[in-house]
Amino acid sequence: MPVRPAVSEAELEAHLHGICFKTGPPRRIGVEIEWLVHDARNPRCPVEPARLESAATALRALPLTSLLTFEPGGQLELSSLPATSLSNCIEAVTADLAQVRPAMLAMGLGLAGHGHNPWHPPQRVLTAPRYNAMEAYFDRWGSAGRSMMCATASVQVCVDAGHEEPGPLGYGRRWLLAHLLGAVLAAAFANSPISEACPTGYRTTRQVIWSQLDPARTLAPPQGPDPRTAWARYVLDAPVMCIRSGDGHWDAPEGLTFREWIRNGVPRPPTQEDLDYHVTTLFPPVRPRGHLELRMIDAQSGDAGWIVPLAVTAALFDDPEATERAYRIVKPLAETAGSRPAPRNPLWRHAARAALTDPELHTAAVACFAAAQEALPRLGASPEVRAAVREFTERYVARGRCPADDHLDALYAAEGDLIVGKDSQ
Repeated sequence: MPVRPAVSEAELEAHLHGICFKTGPPRRIGVEIEWLVHDARNPRCPVEPARLESAATALRALPLTSLLTFEPGGQLELSSLPATSLSNCIEAVTADLAQVRPAMLAMGLGLAGHGHNPWHPPQRVLTAPRYNAMEAYFDRWGSAGRSMMCATASVQVCVDAGHEEPGPLGYGRRWLLAHLLGAVLAAAFANSPISEACPTGYRTTRQVIWSQLDPARTLAPPQGPDPRTAWARYVLDAPVMCIRSGDGHWDAPEGLTFREWIRNGVPRPPTQEDLDYHVTTLFPPVRPRGHLELRMIDAQSGDAGWIVPLAVTAALFDDPEATERAYRIVKPLAETAGSRPAPRNPLWRHAARAALTDPELHTAAVACFAAAQEALPRLGASPEVRAAVREFTERYVARGRCPADDHLDALYAAEGDLIVGKDSQ
């Protein structure tokens, strides 16, 4: 006799419909920023787990407004509260960082903004049941899972889903915009060309790693006229990564989808809380969680490097005029993307390898950044933020470059100096 599920398939599907795209006028903005933690005196030296544990204890005692967490490889993450304006978001996170950075430095630790660790191979330092289960699950696809968990860092921008009604700020338009503009953002802010001191052949190695993982939980859902239905189907048909239990051993039968789990109720009937947790184990480039979570931007160098991708993304999503311009700019990119989902389609692959040396992406980026710069005053952005966006545009976007190119130039220059030094001996 089949086990009666704790909740029905229809109830859980309705729950997903209700929480994935919460519509209304775009009013809030948020950001999640990750950094690689390193020894302040020698960034190439891995930090011992005991030092990271001490740092975590000290940082959690600080009066921060952002949520502070550590990732499996010891990466530090700050997640802002939803802010009512771009300026408020920047001010709150900047204030938190003004506490975090000195505290880290006092412990001999520094924060580095790289999309992928350029110095040493991935090493997991957290042993929570979630990460044990995640590592075991992703190991089925090779080594990319461990790199994703332990060696990557990002700037994730969160924007409201948008209006229920169609139009530039309608949630359907914003969903499509995110998947096309996402490739432009990935290219413009590519900042991970090196792994273990060697070029990888990509300007955003982090994005390539994501494309090598389980496609059922890391590719974008199919595009269509009804994003809610597509997302609900995607969630229920994704394999279950782990079933939580009280004994600390979280596992799941290989290949079991959440829909199958609902129907057969084995090893126990799932609950709504299980479904909500399952959603946190899905990692498409854009994840709807009431708001839209844009996950494709590499971590950025510099104390305030995260501000530029936040400001540009906010401008292109929340200013109606800039949003309409951005949509018209990136809509032709759909032809290059083709029918395959991001990030495995040609458009996203070009972004990962070539970044803004790709002519089509370069043209789109120049136009999108111009639209963002015009919109920032209308959003109340400070002169300092507008200057930072202008400087980034002039230094990189206008020249068909991205931050990754600086790292590659420095690496090749150092290698050239070594060769010259050997020749002169």
